[in-house]
Amino acid sequence: MARSYKTEAVVLRSFRLGEADRVLHLYTLDRGRVGAVAKGVRKTKSRFGARLEPFSHVELLLHQGSGVLHTVTGASLVDAHRPTREDPYRLSVGLVGAEAMLRLFVEQERNPRAFEALMRFLEAVDAIPAGLHGRAALDLLALAFQLKLLWLSGYQPHLESCVECETTDKFVGYLPSAGGAVCVACAPAEAVDVSPEGFRGMNALLRSPLADARGGGLGARAARDTLAVVVASYEFHGGFRLRTLSA
Repeated sequence: MARSYKTEAVVLRSFRLGEADRVLHLYTLDRGRVGAVAKGVRKTKSRFGARLEPFSHVELLLHQGSGVLHTVTGASLVDAHRPTREDPYRLSVGLVGAEAMLRLFVEQERNPRAFEALMRFLEAVDAIPAGLHGRAALDLLALAFQLKLLWLSGYQPHLESCVECETTDKFVGYLPSAGGAVCVACAPAEAVDVSPEGFRGMNALLRSPLADARGGGLGARAARDTLAVVVASYEFHGGFRLRTLSA
C-alpha cells in the first residue's frame, strides 16, 4: 500500500532522468540506502532542486509507492556542504566517501551509526583547507572513513594479532580471506604486504575521530599500505573496486 514518510538523508549521487527529473541515491537515517526520483527538479522553477545536490544533508518527505524508486514530495535543507562541492580536492575526497557508502551499504536497512559516520565525514571534508593538491585516494580522512565503514559493515580488519597463530608482533602482511594481519611465519604468498608503519597507521585511524584523521601525522608509506588493505578488502568481500580510488 502506498505511504509517505519523513527522514533525514544525504544525497550520495544523482543522475538525470528524462527532461526534468533526477534519480537520487540517498542514505537515510531511518531506512539506510534508498533510491528516489525527484520529479521536475531540473526545471528553473523547481521548489527544491537546489536542495538536492550531491552531499546535501536534507530532511525529506518521501512517498513509497509500488515501484522500486520512492518519490520526493518535500525537501528542506539541513546543510548543503557547499565547501565540499566547491573545492576540487575536497570534492575528490567527498566522492571517495560517497562511493564507499554506495558500494558497502546497498540494502534498505537502518544503520544510525553509519549515518552518523557519514555526517562526521562530510563535516570533516568541509574543514579541509582550500586549494590542496594530491591524490584523494591517499587522503587520511578518506582512508579513515573507509576503514570505519568496513567496520560498520562487518568487515573490520583484525589488526591486534595474527589471524593464523595469534601472535601479537612481527606482522608483515594482511590476508583478505581471513580479514586480518599475518605474521612473518604465517604469511602466504597472497597476503598484502604491510609495513609496521602501515599497521600503526591503520590502528590510529580506526581509533581516532574522523575530525582528527588528517592531523595524525601518518606518513606516505602508512597511507599507501592502508589503501592497499582497503582495496583488497573491497575486492575479496564485495568483489568490487571503487572508481574514485583509481583517480
